[in-house]
Amino acid sequence: MSDTWAGLLQVAALVLLLAVSYRPLGDYMAHILTTKKHSRVEKVLYKTMGVDPEADQTWGTYLRSVFAISAVGVLLLYTLLRVQHHLMMALGMPKVNADLAYNTAASFVTNTNWQNYSGENTLGYVAQATGLAVQNFVSASVGIAVVATLIRGFTRNRTDRLGNFWVDLTRVLIRLMLPFSIVFAVILVACGTVQSLGDHMTVVHTINGNQSLYTGGTASQEVIKLLGTNGGGIFNANSSHPFENPTAFTNLIEIYLLLVIGFALPRTFGKMVGSHKQGYTIVSVMAIIWLGSLIFSTFFEVHHHGINLADGHAALEGKESRFGIPASTLFMTSTTLTSTGAVNSWHDSYSPFGGGAAMFNMMLGEIAPGGTGSGLYGILILAIVTVFIAGLMVGRTPEYLGKKIRPTEMKYAALYILTTPAVVLVFTGLAMALKGETASISSGNLGPNGSPSPHGFSEVLYAFTSMGNNNGSAFGGLSGNTHWWNTAGALAMMFGRFLPMIWVLALAGSLAKQKPVPETEGTLKTASPLFAGMLLGTILLVVGLTYFPALSLGPLAEGLH
Repeated sequence: MSDTWAGLLQVAALVLLLAVSYRPLGDYMAHILTTKKHSRVEKVLYKTMGVDPEADQTWGTYLRSVFAISAVGVLLLYTLLRVQHHLMMALGMPKVNADLAYNTAASFVTNTNWQNYSGENTLGYVAQATGLAVQNFVSASVGIAVVATLIRGFTRNRTDRLGNFWVDLTRVLIRLMLPFSIVFAVILVACGTVQSLGDHMTVVHTINGNQSLYTGGTASQEVIKLLGTNGGGIFNANSSHPFENPTAFTNLIEIYLLLVIGFALPRTFGKMVGSHKQGYTIVSVMAIIWLGSLIFSTFFEVHHHGINLADGHAALEGKESRFGIPASTLFMTSTTLTSTGAVNSWHDSYSPFGGGAAMFNMMLGEIAPGGTGSGLYGILILAIVTVFIAGLMVGRTPEYLGKKIRPTEMKYAALYILTTPAVVLVFTGLAMALKGETASISSGNLGPNGSPSPHGFSEVLYAFTSMGNNNGSAFGGLSGNTHWWNTAGALAMMFGRFLPMIWVLALAGSLAKQKPVPETEGTLKTASPLFAGMLLGTILLVVGLTYFPALSLGPLAEGLH
């Protein structure tokens, strides 16, 4: 079977799996976030934490809870990495340097999972399992908890209460993330993914002779890295490593895992607001963007600047030969349109327009379907902007789901939209202005005078786009393990994660205080193909106007050269 047909079959199977999962998983997550019943395990945890599960919080208190668990997570993970050489099962690994430990702690707590190190050569079993894996669970659950508050902002009236963060977090962890991770870890192990806590170096017989390769608890960490749209793997090669992703079937399962929660959350949204059509509208826009990006990137990778290079297999550079081009671009599209960052191919080796598509996917705010929770609240804020624009066109106060979109709500929405581009572009500008930092660009992308080529600029732009949007993937040519890059990257990841959350929670609080507005003949129908088209246009225009100058200096300049 050709790579093209294999890729088409993977896409068809993936769409089928996601469609089948949409309703039951979406309804189940809505149940988790709305039920009044607490399980016995949850009651024990609440008592241990000193939490009153019946006490709803204001948006400010909810935000402080998010900050509290994140700050504790950064401190604990940083400490663990600094003392790992004293821990059991450290595998002889030394302690992690202070700036790299800070970068890694910020990375995993913010759901970014950017890695300026090679996992198999840096971390022992305890650091991987009790440090990184724990944050994979927690950071993903925090995103779902935050989007739950925004949905409650639409459903609640004349109140300043938006739910209890500790209840939301505990339920998502206990009822969603843990059971799903256990089930799919067993599936991956059955399909050949490695899971071992024995001797970390395993002798493998290859065509080049015997090789000693790192193993570890790969399958268990692989599932949550994808299900929680985290992305940080045990191996430097990530999901192109045969121990993580041994077959075409596991490749399909892994792509499904990184998309399934994001694509099911619109159903949760529709269920909670009492209109499944609203969920269908949102998920249709997500699906159109995802499919359009997949077609675009696959086309340019297959053609690769001309048919002669494609015939000579030049387009396979940086791609795993087991999967081929279509299955590689399918993974790339899915991982950059979510906040996952896992890779099964080398994005630095993509064609200029293919690599540009990966960047553009992240610049969209990773909303198709986006990260766990963050993708949905991102596209809902863009839906609010779309309603506001439509209201200006007809001279009517805009409304969305029975709530007026007043200047207060638009200020929060505007701050949300402007924050991440500001983080990305400011840090990119600083890196390019500081001549000593451009040395981190791969030497092949620097001119005789040390100035970066368009691809060299793309490496820097991609890095901060990835960190600012909490993705974690990279153009592999950039050497980021320096004092400046570790520190700047950590700041970019934390600003990109927590500043938008402030605006989301403040917006939720503002909406919840309103009284509902009855629908009239003049109310814009937001559950319609027309609104879906308007939302899609708004998304593309906002990103195009914001990032076009930067893209012109990088992938566009390289591709048109």
